[in-house]
Formats: sequence, structure tokens, C-alpha cells
Amino acid sequence: MGTAQVSLIGAVMLLGLAGVPAPGVPGTLLVWGAVLWWATLEHTSLTWGVLAGATGLLAIAQVIVWLLPSRRIRESGVSRRTVFTATGVAVGAFCVLPVVGAVLGFTGTIYVTERLRLGGHRTAWSATRRVMRSVGGSVLVELLACLVVAGAWLGAVIAG
Repeated sequence: MGTAQVSLIGAVMLLGLAGVPAPGVPGTLLVWGAVLWWATLEHTSLTWGVLAGATGLLAIAQVIVWLLPSRRIRESGVSRRTVFTATGVAVGAFCVLPVVGAVLGFTGTIYVTERLRLGGHRTAWSATRRVMRSVGGSVLVELLACLVVAGAWLGAVIAG
């Protein structure tokens, strides 16, 4: 495989890593797709081993990402409807003001909804912080898994 093709695979992987914290971007899928692309071109036991390990690790990370926030959000008392509404507002705000709009839209919607439900600034802000921590924790888990996969890929390319 040539340097240009390895560079393109690396660029897709970097795009995936940058897309993990961005809402609506399938960062994990891009990282996995880059490893799949590389493995199907190289056809060695090392490449297939890296692909199998990446598949397993990213699958486990996705399970954790889906389970972790929902449990913590339930504990905070924020309803699923509020989270879904905030997610919809975040997607719309992302289209108006990329990245920053999504964070502001999500956080603002959670705060306003909880302020109306609970009636006070302190309790609403506390609930908003708990939701943001749990969502941020899941993003960090996903990013860490993608970084481990990217590191394994880079190590395999160098060992190559």
C-alpha cells in the first residue's frame, strides 16, 4: 500500500476523531471504517487482528455510551422527553451556529425546562450540570475508545 493511501486512511481516522464530540457526526463509524478500509487492502493477520480488536472495543464503547448517560440522567430527575427535546434543539442550533450552537441549545433547553418544572435557579442549574456531566462522560468514553483504535492502527502501520 502506498503512502498516499495510508495518508488518506489516516485523514479519515482524524476526521472521525474530530467528529466524536460533534453532534450528528458518526465519528466512531468513521474510525472503524478507516480501519476496515486498511484491513481489506492489506490482507495480513495483523490487519485483521486490529480490525477485530477495534470492532470489539468500539462495540463495547457504544454499549457504555448508551447505558451510562441514561442511568445518570434518570437519577438526576430529568425526564427523557426533556432530553429528547434538548437534543432536537441542539441539532437545529448546530445548523444555525456549528458546534457552539449545539452545546448552547442543549444546555439552554435543559435549563429552561428544569427551571419551569422545578421553579428555581439553583435546582434547575444543578439538574443541568448533572445532565451535562453524564453526556460529557459518554463522549469521553467514546473518544478514548477511538483514540485507542487509532493508536493501534498507527502502531500496526509503523510495525508494518
